[in-house]
Amino acid sequence: MKLSGSCQCGSIGFEMESKTPYPYMRCYCSICRKVGGSGGYAINLMAEADSIKIRGADAKGVYNAVVDGKASQAERHFCKSCGSHLWLWDPRWPELIHPHAGAIDTPLPRAPETLHIMLEFKPDWIDVPDGPGHVHFQRYPDLSIEEWHKSHDLYED
Repeated sequence: MKLSGSCQCGSIGFEMESKTPYPYMRCYCSICRKVGGSGGYAINLMAEADSIKIRGADAKGVYNAVVDGKASQAERHFCKSCGSHLWLWDPRWPELIHPHAGAIDTPLPRAPETLHIMLEFKPDWIDVPDGPGHVHFQRYPDLSIEEWHKSHDLYED
């Protein structure tokens, strides 16, 4: 599925191909919460890094979060004009790119369940839905994004 996205001010537009377009996982870690600044969590998708096409790349900045006192290898790409967070790319998995669902303009399919991850780091003021359709993890989930999509018969070849 082709994903098209942009920043809020329109300085940056991008497209990429994804086989895993369901926004099913909410991350509550401090990096996602503070960098994304939305609802107490961030939702990332997964796409093929070599498929990205960027308009307005000169307006793009990169942030490497500090983890355990040192800069992470993961690059968090954002718009220098409006601050919109766009995607994450990590050289440890160079073939993948993780766009923020909130930056995607393409209508996305609704996930059959929602995984809430990194709950160990969730502040008390955030209410996390419980009950049917909600699965909770204190840290990382059992399945990768690709494995989750395949296990739900949602992987798009």
